[in-house]
Amino acid sequence: MDKYSVLKEYFGYSTFRKGQEEIIDNILSGRDILAVMPTGAGKSLCYQIPALMLKGITIVVSPLISLMKDQVHALNDSGIRAVYLNSSMPYNEYLNALDLAIQGYFKIVYVAPERLENPRFLDFVYSNPISMITIDEAHCVSQWGHDFRPSYLKIVDFISKISYRPIVTAFTATATDKVKKDISNILQLKNPYTITTGFDRQNLYFEVQHPRDKFTALLDIVTKNKGKCGIVYCGTRKNVEEVCKRLQDKSFKALRYHAGLTNEERINNQNCFIYDKCDIMVATNAFGMGIDKSNVSYVVHYNMPKNIESYYQEAGRAGRDGEPAECILLYSASDVSLNRFLIDQTENNEIPLETLEKIKAQERELLKYMTFYCTITNCLRSYILKYFGEKGMTSCLNCSNCLSNYVDVDITIDSQKILSCVYRANQSVSIAVLSSILRGRKTELISESGYDRISTFGIMKDSTDMYIRNVTNHLVLHKYLYQTDERYSVLRLTKLAKEVLVGDTKVTMKTLKSQVKKSKVVKNTNVNTNDSLFDTLKSVRQNIANVQSIPAYIIFSDATLKDMCKKLPVTKNEFLRVSGVGEIKMEKYGETFMKEIRKFKSKN
Repeated sequence: MDKYSVLKEYFGYSTFRKGQEEIIDNILSGRDILAVMPTGAGKSLCYQIPALMLKGITIVVSPLISLMKDQVHALNDSGIRAVYLNSSMPYNEYLNALDLAIQGYFKIVYVAPERLENPRFLDFVYSNPISMITIDEAHCVSQWGHDFRPSYLKIVDFISKISYRPIVTAFTATATDKVKKDISNILQLKNPYTITTGFDRQNLYFEVQHPRDKFTALLDIVTKNKGKCGIVYCGTRKNVEEVCKRLQDKSFKALRYHAGLTNEERINNQNCFIYDKCDIMVATNAFGMGIDKSNVSYVVHYNMPKNIESYYQEAGRAGRDGEPAECILLYSASDVSLNRFLIDQTENNEIPLETLEKIKAQERELLKYMTFYCTITNCLRSYILKYFGEKGMTSCLNCSNCLSNYVDVDITIDSQKILSCVYRANQSVSIAVLSSILRGRKTELISESGYDRISTFGIMKDSTDMYIRNVTNHLVLHKYLYQTDERYSVLRLTKLAKEVLVGDTKVTMKTLKSQVKKSKVVKNTNVNTNDSLFDTLKSVRQNIANVQSIPAYIIFSDATLKDMCKKLPVTKNEFLRVSGVGEIKMEKYGETFMKEIRKFKSKN
């Protein structure tokens, strides 16, 4: 079979997405791969299709138990023999699966990095031809990535134990140029085909709110999306508990997820979410990694994450089926302090202390860029794309900033006041302390330090903390100020600051003039879906899922059901033209769905 036949027969698609075909061709030619593809861009097909075409077995290394389960369920449902091996399995089940793997029964084997040193697993590797080793979430190997995992450093040793070298492919959703180089060097990729397919997810709407009351803002969002599937990320377990309880008190079907719960409750709550038994998951970032649920309509960040990488990956769990979806962040200045505290409290006995301190400094640097995202007035999508090294746009018309009415305001005088205050405070104050000085607050710290006696004390007493913070962040972003990476970050002047102070450079910043009516998300005008038929097909899908004890989206995604509503197939050939329907699923489910479509057509 060629790649197009595999794509259609097993996965139900007739065309490849951007970058997929080039990656597959290079793998089939025997070349190593380093691919950066955003969440929802179809990374898994890039290694699953070659895995079926290559002669040996493919091993997929992943830290994400949920992803393993989802993908193995989906592969098996499509007629592909796959298995996962991780700590969540009962021991007898693990041994049985390993015995079948040793016999060469499976074509694709998913494994957690901790299992690579297991003697029985190595027996499987030594007794079977391994055609490819795929490393998913490859950024975990880099200390400069946002989710470094020491267990990933074992991968190179594992590969070296094989007497021949399989093709090695590395995939990640988010990586800067520095992290990409680190991945390639650490994994010892040989002349890899490197590709970044583009980070832009046009179906996602981005918004940053600065609400006085976060829960009231959240309530507006979930009420507007009532009945739809959403994730609410919180920065702490305490916030998860509080937000979940308050949503439940308001009669929303919400559940909680964090590391402090029993393993049984976490698994049960996650399954309820995956199987559409609850609408809202309130969780820390411990939830969602590898969740392949396609019908998440919105993701809300109740607290600001520590870095852009984490934010974009978590927000990207919305709209994986290509349908319009919302990514909304509820920001407050206290989020910055919370994240700095969490960074400072990080402990890891597997990493030397000196290295750990370097990682913390890097995390504080990444936090600055996340803070900028929450306070800028230019296009949010453009900011994200530029962060990852792509060319941005002036306006995307699908984020809160682009859909608001902003005007350029001259802030040169206020910038001079802020820069002068930093200078007179000996370049040793944080943004919070700077704001207190400028507003004339006589706190104990300010009095003891003598800041109440400098000429800039109280010079901006009529400005808000938020305004001072926004202007200060604007000055940092445009390199008039530098914010240190120390545990207690302070502000310092750069060489460019002098040009502002002496009046040679004018500083402008976009400021909200008035709020215009928002379209929020770009509507998909290409799909003409009959709501009653769509609801009927969803019900049919759910019944099949209940019988098979698998998530409904593994059978068919919402996008596939909508394509059925558009094309109204009633024969085998017509059904195979539906996006997401392959030969195996046609044989398994086709007649059941076509029966309902025939009923609909006869009535209409």
